[in-house]
Amino acid sequence: MKPLKDAQLGAFTFFASALPHDVCGSNGLPLTPNSIKILGRFQLLKTITHPRLCQYVDISRGKHGLIYCHNCLCVSPEKVLQIAHEVLEGLEFMNKNGMVHRALSPHNVLMDCKGNIKLAKFGLYHMTDHGADVDFPIGYPSYLAPEVIAQGSFHPSDPSHDEAPLPSGPKTDVWSLGVLLFELCAGRRLLQNIDITERLKFILTLGCMDDIVTVLAEEHGCLDSIKALPENVLELLRKCLTFLPSKRPTPAELLRDPVFSEVSRIYTPYQKPVSLFSSSLRCAHLELPEDISDLCKDDDEDYLSQRAIDEVYHLWCLAGGDLEKELTNKEIIQSKPPICTLPNFVLEDGESFGQGRDRSFLLDDTTVTLSLCQLRNRLKDVAGEAYYPLLEDEQSSLPQSNSSNELSSTVTLPLIIRERDTEYQLIRIILFDRLLKAYPYKKNLVWKEARVDIPPLVRGLAWAALLGIEGDIQAKYESIDKDTPIPTDRQIEVDIPRCHQYDELLSSPQGHIKFRRVLKAWVVSHPDLVYWQGLDSLCAPFLYLNFNNEALAYACMSAFIPKYLYNFFLKDNSHVIQEYLTVFSQMIAFHDPELSNHLNEIGFIPDLYAIPWFLTMFTHVFPLHKIFHLWDTLLLGNSSFPFCIGVAILQQLRDRLLANGFNECILLFSDLPEIDIERCVRESINLFCWTPKSATYRQHAQPPKVAGDNGFGKTATYYSSDYQDIPKTDLSREPLALCDLKAEMSPRISAEDLIDLCELSLAGPTKRTKTGKPKIVAVDIRTGEDFNRGHISGSINIPFNTTFSPEGELVQCPASGVLQNYRGRVIVVISHAMKSAVMVRNDRLSLSSQHWHLV
Repeated sequence: MKPLKDAQLGAFTFFASALPHDVCGSNGLPLTPNSIKILGRFQLLKTITHPRLCQYVDISRGKHGLIYCHNCLCVSPEKVLQIAHEVLEGLEFMNKNGMVHRALSPHNVLMDCKGNIKLAKFGLYHMTDHGADVDFPIGYPSYLAPEVIAQGSFHPSDPSHDEAPLPSGPKTDVWSLGVLLFELCAGRRLLQNIDITERLKFILTLGCMDDIVTVLAEEHGCLDSIKALPENVLELLRKCLTFLPSKRPTPAELLRDPVFSEVSRIYTPYQKPVSLFSSSLRCAHLELPEDISDLCKDDDEDYLSQRAIDEVYHLWCLAGGDLEKELTNKEIIQSKPPICTLPNFVLEDGESFGQGRDRSFLLDDTTVTLSLCQLRNRLKDVAGEAYYPLLEDEQSSLPQSNSSNELSSTVTLPLIIRERDTEYQLIRIILFDRLLKAYPYKKNLVWKEARVDIPPLVRGLAWAALLGIEGDIQAKYESIDKDTPIPTDRQIEVDIPRCHQYDELLSSPQGHIKFRRVLKAWVVSHPDLVYWQGLDSLCAPFLYLNFNNEALAYACMSAFIPKYLYNFFLKDNSHVIQEYLTVFSQMIAFHDPELSNHLNEIGFIPDLYAIPWFLTMFTHVFPLHKIFHLWDTLLLGNSSFPFCIGVAILQQLRDRLLANGFNECILLFSDLPEIDIERCVRESINLFCWTPKSATYRQHAQPPKVAGDNGFGKTATYYSSDYQDIPKTDLSREPLALCDLKAEMSPRISAEDLIDLCELSLAGPTKRTKTGKPKIVAVDIRTGEDFNRGHISGSINIPFNTTFSPEGELVQCPASGVLQNYRGRVIVVISHAMKSAVMVRNDRLSLSSQHWHLV
């Protein structure tokens, strides 16, 4: 969005019309409240940016369908031709985006501090579905075009059907502009001395007049001043006030009229800002002043005003800004005593009568200015340098300021507290904003800062950077056929109304439309894969974060699935799922042998509960606000990180699982208890760091990628890269048949990882420091002769042929007591006969709580 500069934040409010309680839609589901529909349509307005339009920032849905809209305010106009040209520029841009104003009046034609016109409240007609979702008319009686008045008010006959009035076209705004310009020329308001009914009748009778401008001038006693106008201005008024829409010009046609030949020279064509992911050169129009010192002349510069409007509003909310409180203080929202709100009559189905809303409160045209004093006071200690961090400084991600010590301590606080800290979020948002503008050149720094945390305001773009999205994503998305019917359409239609519908944005009709388009684009563009239930849940986080950028939501989803869910959406994915669940079962056995033994004894295997976890990457079991924090970390790890998340969830439920049998566990997972997501993330990271990379090797994981040649690729770290990406040697782990993998209760590791864990290498990939006590115990079950011929330093020899019976059971001997001395340590079984090693490991795992590996 544009910088705040000298603008202010403002808010206005209106009520959405209510729907009956006992009516369902054509799909059999309850009707979507009109306030939810408005909220969904509003999102498009946030993307409409133009010098002649106020910027919509956000919309909030209050109690009883009350809507608060926030936009950027300015002041009022002066010169007729310049005003007309600037208003028409705004109207033309709206028309190109499929919108009309329909509420054009002096109230909504504002002027900024430089005298530039900005149109306000231009989105009310669009967000209310041309007035269908509210009980008040859109527009002001004196400025309504004749065809709008002739159409009359709209009252839907059947709420269960999506009925809407015939939409007004761009020419209705031209009539309103003509009335507005006439008032400026005449110096008085039109039709103010008669009531609304007579006013509307008078406008309709103008169709019988030959010269509407002259009639209006005579009616208001200003004929002399109107006749004194230049001919080109009179001609402009006549064209705008043409009664028949078929003969009235559009805003685009008026802008090309000769009347603006002189005025148009002082205006430069508007160029839409280049988005982050596009084929255009973002720095193509970058201009620096001839003297760089000009940038630093004003030491008392208002740094906050240089930030984007949406950033300022986000920080205003964090600093204690409350829209409802602001509107209540200005008496825009008036509350009644509870006793006065009781209905006179209530039906069994809950519908009430006798307490209808006062129509004067349905729309309050007053725009309340939101004070930024509290926010500025909160940020007064933030140094100017904090607004312009140096990206080359590798010392710290936090700038030096008067409050740097406080900011440094904030990093250690829980994430939910950091996300609500105004000063901390300002620093993080500015830093990420600069890093993302330098993407992909600063991709490595994006990864580095994401390990600290990701500010919620920039999470969508940050995730895209972590997933390596590049190129012209919009062109690719538009090239996909999302309209031709396909067999999957029916299943998508069924799944969407059940996917995260507690969220107002995703439950709106616009949310459903975007859901359908993104999912269908993915299905069509991946002919080798199929739509499985759960794909909608997987799409939800990306769509929520990129609601106004379907192309980016699609690109992120298309990059996420191959990395973490490679081949999960094959038509026959049983071999992929079974291998994944088997490795997960081995991870449980490695990190929590006691829990693994119990779950195996009662037959509660991962197939019964974990498939929805991994098929949807936990989006089916957690609400979106938890998924955001979980995926912030997930995207930093490799494809095996989900195993650790699954183990961390089980460990939070450990006591209840150990105390219950099969039936109780089934009931427990049918409605998963509350999970502390921050603890889950913290424990997942610890489990991930302690798991040898080769232990999670899967032959059905994504094959190694070919390195890019753009020079901006992220240098893969040990933890962010997959085992498949590491160059293979004679010491690497080999793939295992699924039947053999299932026979093993705990995982195998490669000889490379064994050498690293035994601290026998000079510098392992995990960069562990040399310790006095090894982290593992190597148990060599070869014969004594083979052991003496060569063995790992520090390993223990327990020959299989003397310690175990032919059936694989442990024989009581001194060797069995040796292992008890290493309780709590990771035990690696070494053998050249894999069958023997598996028997030893499975037997010991079922008898102890130690962590076992096999080499």
